[in-house]
Amino acid sequence: MTSTATTTTLSDLSGDYVLDVAHSRIGFVARHALVTKVRGQFNEFDGGLRINAEDRGKSTAYVTIKVASIDTRNQQRDEHLRSSDFLAMDQFPEITFISTGVHVTSEQTAELTGDLTIRGVTNSVTVPFEFQGGVVDPFGNHRVGFEGSAVINRRDYGITFNAALETGGALVSDKITLEFELAAIKPV
Repeated sequence: MTSTATTTTLSDLSGDYVLDVAHSRIGFVARHALVTKVRGQFNEFDGGLRINAEDRGKSTAYVTIKVASIDTRNQQRDEHLRSSDFLAMDQFPEITFISTGVHVTSEQTAELTGDLTIRGVTNSVTVPFEFQGGVVDPFGNHRVGFEGSAVINRRDYGITFNAALETGGALVSDKITLEFELAAIKPV
């Protein structure tokens, strides 16, 4: 599908939006055995945002991710990631992010700070986002896009499982890159 009109002014963007999960991705990257990166994503999540175009610093966002939906394209690894060694899905079935502040850095960028809760542990995380644009789709919905990423330390969330390598180092990196490619819709 193609869009019918591009939003040209920021004031057109104010309002409440819901994530368009069919056109969004929440992923992660971890270094494996010091030699390669393993990429994965969560296939089930929801969320929304409130854009305040007149005072973008008052905008808000939230996301809820279903841990069971983790997908690294390897069933055995996914099951291990769901286990108590990593995300402890049975005890903590969701990961949440609730914004606590927005720092506007340019016309197209902002840093979104919020409380990220994984395994029942909450830490403040700042994610730099870049506005990808806004359009009115063929159905009359206002649609916006944002991309961002941030690095967290999994140990800060009580995820400490690892295995030592014979040559030194660890099997799984402590640093995890979170990736967000988000589309959101303001229904008519």
